[in-house]
Amino acid sequence: MAQNSVFLPDEFLAQMREALPAHLSMDDFIAACQRPLRRSIRVNTLKISVEDFLQQVAPWNWQLTPVPWCAEGFWIERNDEDDLPLGSTAEHLGGLFYIQEASSMLPVAALFAEGNQPSRVMDVAAAPGSKTTQIAAKMGNHGVILANEFSASRVKVLHANISRCGIRHVALTHFDGRVFGAALPEAFDAILLDAPCSGEGVVRKDPGALKNWSVASILEIAATQRELIDSAFHALRPGGTLVYSTCTLNRDENEAVCHWLKARYPDAVEFLPLDSLFDTAKEALTPEGFLHVFPQIYDCEGFFVARLRKTASVTPLPAPTFKVGNFPFTPMKTRESAQVTEAAHQAGLIWDDGLRLWQRDKEIWLFPCEIEPMIGKVRFSRIGLRLAEVHNKGYRWQHEAVIALAGSENTFALNHAEAEEWYRGRDVYPESTPQRDETIVTYQGFPLGMAKKVGSRLKNSYPRELVRDGRLFTGNADTE
Repeated sequence: MAQNSVFLPDEFLAQMREALPAHLSMDDFIAACQRPLRRSIRVNTLKISVEDFLQQVAPWNWQLTPVPWCAEGFWIERNDEDDLPLGSTAEHLGGLFYIQEASSMLPVAALFAEGNQPSRVMDVAAAPGSKTTQIAAKMGNHGVILANEFSASRVKVLHANISRCGIRHVALTHFDGRVFGAALPEAFDAILLDAPCSGEGVVRKDPGALKNWSVASILEIAATQRELIDSAFHALRPGGTLVYSTCTLNRDENEAVCHWLKARYPDAVEFLPLDSLFDTAKEALTPEGFLHVFPQIYDCEGFFVARLRKTASVTPLPAPTFKVGNFPFTPMKTRESAQVTEAAHQAGLIWDDGLRLWQRDKEIWLFPCEIEPMIGKVRFSRIGLRLAEVHNKGYRWQHEAVIALAGSENTFALNHAEAEEWYRGRDVYPESTPQRDETIVTYQGFPLGMAKKVGSRLKNSYPRELVRDGRLFTGNADTE
C-alpha cells in the first residue's frame, strides 16, 4: 500500500512517546500514521437490515470486513473504486449506508452500551451527521435527538445527511455548545460531546493535519473543551450518560478533560469502564477505563472515548440572558390534524404518535413530541420534518417527508435507467404509468420522491440542490 507523506512535528512525537502505553511501539505508531486510511461504511438500519444489505450488494463484489465495535459497520474494499465513487452508488443515494470512519463509530457504541436506551439525546457538535444518524438508527427513529452545530455552513450538510437517511425525530440548533447547560438544564438522558480538537488522529486521511500544531494551541483547545464538557454535564439529567470523544491523541485534550470534570464535581461524576464494549477493547483501555485508540491498534484513525455517568444534580448555572424570540409554529387542532393525516395516508405517508402536527402559515410540519418541553428555551434552526405545504388543491408533500415516511402504499417502481434519470433531476417516461396522479417513485424498494403524472410523463420533484451529474450507479448494472 502506498505511503502518505505525513507531517509529524518533533514536539508532537515527543508527546506521543510519553502517551504511548508500554505494550505499543513508537515505530509502529509512526508507520501506522504513514499508511492511508481504510475506508469504512455503516449500514443504515432505519432503512434496511444488515443481512438484507449484504445480500443486496453481494453482486458488486465489495470486500466487507466487520468493524468489531459496530455491528452495522464494515471496512470496504472495492475493485470498481475508479469506476464509480462510493457516494454515487444507488445504495448511498438511497440512504442505505453512510460513509463513516470506523473509529468514529465508537462514541455512539459507548453511548448505547450495556442496554442504555435514552429517549432524549443531544449531539453537541453534530455535523456532518455521521454520529447523529448512527444515534437515530440506535433509537429506531423514536424519542428525540437535539443535533447542534456551531458552524452555520455545516448545518445544511447535517440536514441533508439526516434527510437522506430517512430520519424524522431530530431537532437542529446552531449555537456555541457552551450555552446548553444554562439553557436546557438536566434535559437529556444521554449526551454525546464529540469535541472540536487538534485532530492528531486524522493524519492518515489528511497528511497536513498537524501543519499548525503547537503545544500552546492544544492547551487553548483543551480550555474550550473543559467549558463544553461542563455545559454538557449541566444539561444531563442525574443518572444520564455522557460520552466525551475526540479524534486526537494527547492527554491534555482527552484524559485530562475528564479528570478536570471529576475534580470539579467529585460526588456527581462516575467513570464507566469501556473494557467490555467489544472483544479487543482492552488493547486500547486506559487505567480509568477510557479508550485511547492509537492508529496501529485497530488500523483506523486515532481516537479517544470516555463514558461518564452523572450520579447527582449539581449547582445550576445562571439562567441564560439571550432572547429566544417568538416561536412561529402552533400545534394543529384535532380536526385539521385528522384531515392532514388522512390525506397523507392516501398519499402513502405514515407516522406514529411520537410525532405531532404543527403549522406555520401554509407550512405543515411533524415535530417529535419529546422536543416540546424544550420549545421556548432555545431557538431551533428546524425541528422534525416539513410534511407539506397547503395550496388550493390540497397538499404539496415535501421531499424530506416522502423519504422518511413512505410506506408500501401508493408506490411505483422505477427501473435502473429511470431511477438514474430521476437522480439527474429529469422527468421519467415509464412504459406504463401509475394509476394515481401523484405517486411515490421507488427503486430497489426504497423511496426516491413524489412524482406527478402528466400524460405519459412522471414529473420530477427531486430537490434541485440534490440533483447529481457525472457517473451514477450504472457501474452496478454493468457487474450483474
